Amino acid sequence: MDLKKFTKVVHEFPARNIIGQGTVIKGDIESTGDFRIDGQLTGSIKVGGRVVIGSTGVLTGSIICQNADISGHVKADLKVEELTAMKATAIIEGDLETGRLTIEVGARFKGKCEMTDKFDKHHEKSQGEKV
Repeated sequence: MDLKKFTKVVHEFPARNIIGQGTVIKGDIESTGDFRIDGQLTGSIKVGGRVVIGSTGVLTGSIICQNADISGHVKADLKVEELTAMKATAIIEGDLETGRLTIEVGARFKGKCEMTDKFDKHHEKSQGEKV
């Protein structure tokens, strides 16, 4: 069995992680993949992919990620490189720095929001390549 080939396949597909409902974690999390929180996390989370806070999820601390999809309660400062999606059930208390933002009717947000130009630069570059 060629273990190098197996290892390569594992690294090509980032991990998908879940903190299930009823689970409480205190500490910091780092991952190259996606992360879903349906339980409670007190600490920071830094991921290379998407962070999903489910409707039963509660996060107190900080979030750094590529994309965020929030349906639960977040008491944190967020730095999202691309898209932040606040669903109707979301309650967010903290400052947000993001490339793009969508907010559904019913979502609650208390903090300041700064739209970064990371998305704009990427969009302009891809438009220039098409010409």
